[in-house]
Amino acid sequence: MSEKRVGILGGTFDPIHIGHLIMAEHIREEFKLNKVIFIPSGNPPHKKLQTVTDAEHRYNMVSEALKGNPYFEESRIEINRKGYTYTIDTLNDLKQQNKDNIHMFYIIGADVLFDLLTWKDYEKVFKTCEFISALRPGKDRDGFRERIKYLERKFSAKIHEAYISLIEVSSTMIRERVKENKSIRYLVPEAVEDYIKTNRLYLEK
Repeated sequence: MSEKRVGILGGTFDPIHIGHLIMAEHIREEFKLNKVIFIPSGNPPHKKLQTVTDAEHRYNMVSEALKGNPYFEESRIEINRKGYTYTIDTLNDLKQQNKDNIHMFYIIGADVLFDLLTWKDYEKVFKTCEFISALRPGKDRDGFRERIKYLERKFSAKIHEAYISLIEVSSTMIRERVKENKSIRYLVPEAVEDYIKTNRLYLEK
């Protein structure tokens, strides 16, 4: 049985928006991935000082956003884990769940390239998966490529370049617009917009 080529897209998804979905679909097609797994973070160590929406709400919004795309699926693997959630643990769990019949591509933004060496057991992460790093227009392409070359040379990481159309939308922007009673139509899938309204998320406490 041949290995499945699986993209992994982790994040707080607070909330998930069209930028996440467009990037994932572009990368899935370009790199011929069998599927992309969206993994909402449970208790991310890098968000210690930030207020993050309850994991169940974030997971439910991801689940709503992915309906209708047979190549996308959501996973509770991190929100079900107690304590801080680390990428190396997630990768190992996914390998066990798939009986090692999985070739993993971890999808990250270009800025994350400069944080990888702060990840727990990053050298093990480099041996466990390949990376696909997405660069948006207007960003420093030379610095992006230099960082990839450094990580490949120094740590034998495997990092693929992806170039994504500029989509000026972020979770922070969406939360602010909701707080200000502004429309988020077309910035998130309709089902996610309905979920936010129904559960009164991102309103001033």
